[in-house]
Amino acid sequence: MKIGCVKEIKNNEFRVGLTPDNVKAYIAAGHEVYMEAGAGLGSGFADSEYTGAGASVVEKAADVWNMADMMVKVKEPLEEEWPLFHEGLILYTYLHLAADKPQTDALLAGKVNAVAYETLQEADRSLPCLIPMSQIAGRLSIQEGAKYLEKRFGGEGILLAGVPGTPKANVVILGGGTVGMNACKIAVGMGANVTIIDVNLKRLEELDDLFGSRIQTLVSTDSNIERVVKEADLVIGSVLIPGGVTPKLFKKKYLSEMKNGAVFVDVAIDQGGCGESSHVTTHDDPVYIEEGVVHYCVGNMPGAVPRTSTIALTNATLKYGLQIASAGLEKACRKSEAISTGVNCYAGKLTNKNVAAAFDYEYTDLKTLF
Repeated sequence: MKIGCVKEIKNNEFRVGLTPDNVKAYIAAGHEVYMEAGAGLGSGFADSEYTGAGASVVEKAADVWNMADMMVKVKEPLEEEWPLFHEGLILYTYLHLAADKPQTDALLAGKVNAVAYETLQEADRSLPCLIPMSQIAGRLSIQEGAKYLEKRFGGEGILLAGVPGTPKANVVILGGGTVGMNACKIAVGMGANVTIIDVNLKRLEELDDLFGSRIQTLVSTDSNIERVVKEADLVIGSVLIPGGVTPKLFKKKYLSEMKNGAVFVDVAIDQGGCGESSHVTTHDDPVYIEEGVVHYCVGNMPGAVPRTSTIALTNATLKYGLQIASAGLEKACRKSEAISTGVNCYAGKLTNKNVAAAFDYEYTDLKTLF
């Protein structure tokens, strides 16, 4: 199979879909790899490293798209890339379709076979291709939140950990999954007062066993959320429904009740966000202030640390990519239920229930298509 990888064009996105080590693995398995020139520079990988690994470096992205049987990316293709789709192309990347109807329509019209990292799910319900970026985003959320609590960014001017004789910051984390747990680790490590909220009692028990008296756990209800965000200095939105639109747990009415200069980091913004007042921002212009609350809603947070993010992501995606390339998508899906859960679009049909529900589109069971 011909494997393609192009430079990401999303705002301040420096990650890359393949490392030189990944290229070696594809080449060793008998495939051809075509890299756009400069694709890996943002993550610290030179073209010479890719050619040394056996890839062909191609000057124009369009040529890579045209040659590829399978395109391996990091982020969803942007509108200017849609005309480069061709029927039967396997697109292996993050898609987040439930929050992006135009992209969904473009993939269906182009009859692209789209495999989404974020919905690929193992039998134990883990999301192996999402976990590494969730870990990074969770840890970054506290790092970024602490920065935007600084007065010069519109924050209330409070140090997360405080110092002896001063109050520590109150951090509220909505959602106790991978993002929430990693946010909790950093917030606890920095010495903040941490409250974590989740709908799953078993998950709260696990977090309580892990962090003990260093955190407060609460069941997710509107009243609990409203009560704790009033006193919060930093709120982290880390709710996830795999492939589906994120529920709006952080209500707009809370803003007027919160501290002036408090910060809300909506890590769930890729899936539509968990805040009613959230809209996507970029690394160039990451925050806006609404009713005195600083909102950080960058849609590709891990792109801020591309070297770490690229290595962590490709550690997870390579295994499944090799299976798809070696067996073909159809046979790979028959052999691996996990890979089949990643297929959101196939031959012009929508094959993910949550995405179909988001747009009231017809859902087609993948197993009926091949």
